[in-house]
Amino acid sequence: MRIDATGLRVRYPRSSRPALDGISFQVPTGTLFAVLGPNGSGKSTLVRALLGAVPLTAGEIRLDGRPAGDWARREVARAIGAVPQSEPLPFPMTCRELVSMGRYAHLGPLESEGRRDREAVQAALDRCDVTDLADRLVQTLSGGELQRVRIARALAQQPRALLLDEPTASLDVRHEMAILELLRGSAECGITVLLITHHLDLAGRYADRILLLDKGGVAAEGSPREVLTPRTIQAVYRWPVAVEDDALTGSPRVVPLRLRAGEDPPTATD
Repeated sequence: MRIDATGLRVRYPRSSRPALDGISFQVPTGTLFAVLGPNGSGKSTLVRALLGAVPLTAGEIRLDGRPAGDWARREVARAIGAVPQSEPLPFPMTCRELVSMGRYAHLGPLESEGRRDREAVQAALDRCDVTDLADRLVQTLSGGELQRVRIARALAQQPRALLLDEPTASLDVRHEMAILELLRGSAECGITVLLITHHLDLAGRYADRILLLDKGGVAAEGSPREVLTPRTIQAVYRWPVAVEDDALTGSPRVVPLRLRAGEDPPTATD
């Protein structure tokens, strides 16, 4: 699935400035597209806008060339798997039941799961390393375990695009890397992946392209090497950094530096 965004603008009621202000970008099919930015830069609002969860003040979103407003909700639910930053769990359910919710858009009214649905659920449980949690109540899980189950639910949809808001939050290093490898492999199989993350180095290693947001606007967009430069990162994050080539992967690695005694953090104009 190709995602095109043109001039996106979102302003929340009683807000002094837009949460998104003229955001434009393109995500070709089969691309792993990382969205970076400081807290409050508009990353989560962008995902909500792409999913139609917040109204646009201006701009247009197209999915595979069609205006997003022309897509039926059921079409979107089948095509896009979403993992929001957080969500309520209104009633007790097992992990398998939560992952099975990813199949709802493929079922007709009152239709029960078939063999294909059960196979998709089991494959998703296996890929996210949560098969041993399948019969546990989700309310008993740790934050990291629940995050992996939520990602499994999105994979069970067998979508053409994945939109994930900080999917590796709360994960240990093994499961964080396993999820990123899974997302990289999904992109290489033709699934479009839009990933919000705070991990600059991992975005530099895994992403095809990076969108860097700052105060609701685009600070930079391009390949990891084009975006992850000392000048750009310092201007956006207001902290001194060095950028090195990782000795093992060759990808850019951002190293935050210590301030010297009496030195102030850099400003956006430094």
